[in-house]
Amino acid sequence: MNERSLTGKSALVTGGSRGIGAEIARTLAAHGAIVAVHFGASAGKADAVVADIAAAGGQAFLVGADIRDVSQIRTMFADLDRELVARTGERTLDILVNNAGIGGAHPISKATEEDFDRLMDTNVKGTFFVMQEAIPRLRDEGRVINIGSVVSRGANAPRALYSMSKLALNGLTRSLAQELAPRRITVNQISPGAVATDLSADQRAIPGFNEMVIASTAFGRYGETTDIADAVLLFLQPEASWITAQIVEVSGGVKL
Repeated sequence: MNERSLTGKSALVTGGSRGIGAEIARTLAAHGAIVAVHFGASAGKADAVVADIAAAGGQAFLVGADIRDVSQIRTMFADLDRELVARTGERTLDILVNNAGIGGAHPISKATEEDFDRLMDTNVKGTFFVMQEAIPRLRDEGRVINIGSVVSRGANAPRALYSMSKLALNGLTRSLAQELAPRRITVNQISPGAVATDLSADQRAIPGFNEMVIASTAFGRYGETTDIADAVLLFLQPEASWITAQIVEVSGGVKL
């Protein structure tokens, strides 16, 4: 793969301040893209990601918004426009990675209305309205990557709300792929398995949980953030221009 395959491209990575999103932002910048690193509440962590990118010779800048709030999404895109025009002369986006999201264990018997609203507003509503704002800015032949989860594959009673939200993303991915196909914009989804990030730290601290995950994964290990970022990079290559509406598990073979 060309080490500078994204040179001249502009990208927005939502939820780019930590974990998978931070690794995706660093990877895209390392391959030449100018990356807008979005954060919701972790401005300091996002700033550290931008500093890492700059130290490695890449280009990045911060944009912030609580994506549960549509007005904040619109303000974020106005900020994005100004930064891109200043850096590239135009507000066009080539790449959108919808990574922002939250997890948690919410079986239906214990979930509250507050749990429901917080998770669905972040994982579903937020992603939907980020896409709404991004579509007019996406260049023809651009790329959209949504980050889902293998929990949308089947039953997961302890994480009913989270599974529900990620299953909704499956439908959004395929519908947008159809809508944007006339412009030759590809829309695909990567659904990670268990990845060692701070999002999964509480679960990984439960006695026996790690052993259960490893035993159910064909490769016998947790995923790393680099595994997911590398998969995103594959979908951004010229050779992937005929691939759209696909939901691809990147899980090391979970529950084969």
